[in-house]
Amino acid sequence: QVQLVESGGGLVQPGGSLRLSCAASGFIFRRYAMNWYRQAPGKERDLVATISAGGSTNYADSVKGRFTISRDNAKNTVYLQMNSLKPEDTAVYYCNARSLDYWGQGTQVTVSS
Repeated sequence: QVQLVESGGGLVQPGGSLRLSCAASGFIFRRYAMNWYRQAPGKERDLVATISAGGSTNYADSVKGRFTISRDNAKNTVYLQMNSLKPEDTAVYYCNARSLDYWGQGTQVTVSS
């Protein structure tokens, strides 16, 4: 079965960094584009970053230049490197595979002094 397990979140000060991981199973990972989304309390879930099966990337304007999405097909894992974090980045972060409507439990990122 399809499984997505996000990890790596935590509490970090403004300007700090975190690396999120999403371990995937139950599908042929290397053939799918992967996405990172985030959702703050009371807000809609928004797309943050996308990486295609071939490695092309796209980012929301709010994170462009600060976040980097990458993938390791040998580990069936997609990453989100988050630098220069701001309080407005505080949210639960989720990954999913494009065209597969499955979601993990998410990982909490809190940016606060």
